[in-house]
Amino acid sequence: SEQDVSSHTPELIEVVKCMAECNDSNLDENEKPIGDPTETALMDFALHCGLYTSDSLRSRVRHDEIPFDSNRKLMSVLTGDKTYTMYTKGAPDVLLDRCTHILLDGKVIKITAEHKQQILDENTNMANNALRVLAFAKKELKDKHIKDKENAEKDLVFLGLCAEMDPPRPEAKDAVSKCLRAGIRPIMITGDHKITASAIAGKLGILDESKRAIEGREIEQLSDDELDDLVDDVCVYARVSPEHKVRIVDSWQRKDRIVAMTGDGVNDAPAIKSADIGVGMGITGTDVSKAASD
Repeated sequence: SEQDVSSHTPELIEVVKCMAECNDSNLDENEKPIGDPTETALMDFALHCGLYTSDSLRSRVRHDEIPFDSNRKLMSVLTGDKTYTMYTKGAPDVLLDRCTHILLDGKVIKITAEHKQQILDENTNMANNALRVLAFAKKELKDKHIKDKENAEKDLVFLGLCAEMDPPRPEAKDAVSKCLRAGIRPIMITGDHKITASAIAGKLGILDESKRAIEGREIEQLSDDELDDLVDDVCVYARVSPEHKVRIVDSWQRKDRIVAMTGDGVNDAPAIKSADIGVGMGITGTDVSKAASD
């Protein structure tokens, strides 16, 4: 049901604008959001807040964009009329490093170390509850084009966080159990925060006290030999890039293991191709991942 927009704080209004504008999903003929589940949830929220209608969502104008990239872990779009705003969403820890200001009590002020710590603490709190957390920011531009896209996503104004529940499918825990009984070791490789990934992996039976969870940046510090020594102890890899996925597959293969890699996105294709068995997701998978698995 639609809310009274006048009761919304300036911060919430800007966060919802970022949710709706920095979003590749759309509405079908039945007014239902279609697209990536993470983004359709954001669009659904924008509708329920009463800040957007079906017509205003369909009439969104995007002058320019910096598409999501699994290395940057960010996405930005440029919108507006006469005055232009670049809205950015992405991983909280990554986005926060690019923010110099914060919208607080309706005013843009310099962000402090205390602000950042409070935001990181809230991110950790939500991630501990197995929630997927996104951060939102903005930046005013003078032109309807994003110049120097490699450096555009900095000096941002932090707007807020949101948490989404993305629970495992009911059949996932049983599938993991069957793999383990069959002598197949399941390993989670995800772009999610390590705490979120660990909480979900623990519920599924992938991660226990005898195994570890690490982040992709830790892989970057390791030689191939050091990685080979580590992989036996790791069941969860978080905040990974496509290059990290390939290194994980290669490391297991150097240990004479048969490796199957499952994925649905373009960034999964290199690791799927490197694996002994490539599995492209059927319904939600991209053509690139399916071709690589084939």
